[in-house]
Amino acid sequence: MQDEVRVSELDRRIVSALQLNGRASWGAIARHVGTSESTVLRRAGQLTESGQLRVIGVVDVLRCGLGVPVLTRLRCHPGTAAKVTEALAARPDVRYATMLAGSADCTAEFVLPTYQDAVRLQLDGFPAAGNLRDAETFAVMRTFTSNHDWDSGELSPEAVTELRGAEVRPFEEQHWERPPEQLDELDLAICAALGEDGRLSFKEVSRHAGTSESTVARRVDSLVRRGCLRFRTLAEPAMFGYALEFMLWLSVLPKDLDRAGQQLAAHPGTKYLSATTGRFNLVGQIVLRHYGELYRHTTDVVGALPGLREADVTLQVSTLKRAWAPTPEPRATLEEA
Repeated sequence: MQDEVRVSELDRRIVSALQLNGRASWGAIARHVGTSESTVLRRAGQLTESGQLRVIGVVDVLRCGLGVPVLTRLRCHPGTAAKVTEALAARPDVRYATMLAGSADCTAEFVLPTYQDAVRLQLDGFPAAGNLRDAETFAVMRTFTSNHDWDSGELSPEAVTELRGAEVRPFEEQHWERPPEQLDELDLAICAALGEDGRLSFKEVSRHAGTSESTVARRVDSLVRRGCLRFRTLAEPAMFGYALEFMLWLSVLPKDLDRAGQQLAAHPGTKYLSATTGRFNLVGQIVLRHYGELYRHTTDVVGALPGLREADVTLQVSTLKRAWAPTPEPRATLEEA
């Protein structure tokens, strides 16, 4: 039993390091998790093989003019929520899909060509539409924090600084309101290769993209610097001991929206938070370690937000898709080999 706990803690620390920097060297990760590089390689390989860990490169669709994110909140006829969520997750234009418990039955994030396409989505674009009782759409206006930025809290502040780099302004503050970047065919080929495996070496990417290793290195550096490409480590929150994940739907006075968004984004449990159009103008995805923390989060964290008019919590029952990728089936903790 002690060995299982120790190994589980090591797994969490390795994955946490990769969340901070999906392309960090194995040597740097080993230093910060307190083990050898060979052990890190072995453990990360086993986690990847089991489907519990995956690092991917993700293109920022807004930065690159490739689409716009729209959140949907759906209410289903009794007994049909699982079917609707599965149909949502199967769509290629859905980046995220989860089944909920509460005032809504499921939610999904679509990436549409334009905001005008949200109208067509409302009219006839939802899958399994016959099972729907109600549907709302919320166009994302600004993202305060995203899953790319989340720190699970497993590692020291020194490790965070080294792995993530010097403290920088939030991603949106660096790239907000700039004109979209234009990606050429080579950029797209590089992003496609890294989208399958974000830890591919530049040499391996060069073979996929049909260009030189040095060109790939320059292009990746440019894509990251311009905010076009980010690296996302996919691992379920339960791996870090977070037993509860939920969507938070808030209505905030417009004059207080920015201050409320910044305040809630700073909470360590906030994985995602965006300002949106619609009756809920602040939508977040939150994780907590225990269900018992939900009450205090509601009273002390949400209740302290400036300009709050309405708050709704919907528990995430089953998340089927994150960052375009299907989520893995739940598995037992890996045992030490």
